[in-house]
Amino acid sequence: MAKKIKTLIKLNVKGGEATPAPPVGTALGPHGLPIMDFVKAFNDKTADQKGTVLPVVITVYEDRTFSFIVKKPPIAELIKKTLSLEKGSDKPGREVAGKLSDVQAKQIAEVKMDDLNTKDVDQAAKIVKGVARSMGIQVE
Repeated sequence: MAKKIKTLIKLNVKGGEATPAPPVGTALGPHGLPIMDFVKAFNDKTADQKGTVLPVVITVYEDRTFSFIVKKPPIAELIKKTLSLEKGSDKPGREVAGKLSDVQAKQIAEVKMDDLNTKDVDQAAKIVKGVARSMGIQVE
């Protein structure tokens, strides 16, 4: 018999660096989950992506057990990594934080493809370029 799902929790946590402190503890605590079990499992699974912010979807079951899926890093994180930036522009539209080429946009799109709602690389690249523009990054 399949387990009954109680709720889904979505968090963004740095890979290999989850701790019982917020946001993890405050999200899992109210559902009576063993927080340290999640922290240990998540850190083991994401040790190779240490320091990268990763979206994680935690499925909480009624018997207080859980499972989780780690998704690809957000597009903004991938853009910052590609252009080796600390952050986007403080004033997008006025100040330029960097330049993203078509080739780079396509590479990021290919990495993120599974999480996007398209199967077309060119459409995915447009999504990436839109995120880049909103970060104050010039798209070529």
